[in-house]
Amino acid sequence: MDDLALVRRAQQGDYTAFETLVSRYEGRLYGLALRIVGSRHDAEDVVQQTFVSLIEHLEQFRGDAAFSTWLTRIAANHALALLRKRGRQQAVGTVQEHGEEGYADVPHPDYIAQWRETPEQIASRNETQRLLAEALDELDEKYRLVFLLRDVEGLSTQETAEVLGISTANVKVRLLRARLMLRERLTRIFGDESTRVVPHHHHHQ
Repeated sequence: MDDLALVRRAQQGDYTAFETLVSRYEGRLYGLALRIVGSRHDAEDVVQQTFVSLIEHLEQFRGDAAFSTWLTRIAANHALALLRKRGRQQAVGTVQEHGEEGYADVPHPDYIAQWRETPEQIASRNETQRLLAEALDELDEKYRLVFLLRDVEGLSTQETAEVLGISTANVKVRLLRARLMLRERLTRIFGDESTRVVPHHHHHQ
């Protein structure tokens, strides 16, 4: 049964339908929460809070967006609230800092090389999942969150902006920076050293 049919049944008080939705999304939401909050215990809390919110707000779901997107937004908001409560004001402050970011200050990659394998071959290996997770952990919070919501969870630019409380323009720039930084980190691992191109830095006399 598709999500919308289950939601409609759950809205009519069918608890089995609600349980089916929970089991369908529990793992995915836990993965997202763990990436944002960094601890298993906190991630479990986020998932619990998300499903409590789901019970409380199920009536409000109109089906304008996909149910999975709606649920992801609730979970992301709970995860960010937990970060704030945990006293990571500084980290969250950088996520919501004022002022637009421009493309002018996007760094040029310092390490450019052809990859030895196709992206599909690389992505299919378990080891790559771990390396990508490690590379993600090294990113600044503000870039990591945008990448997770847009590229991993598939939220739209607009939805990502709403969840993080920043402009869509900032989402686009941060996503570009996150992708470039991740690509550079992964290229250092998967790049073929013999094809490396060293960028020319012009020095003024």
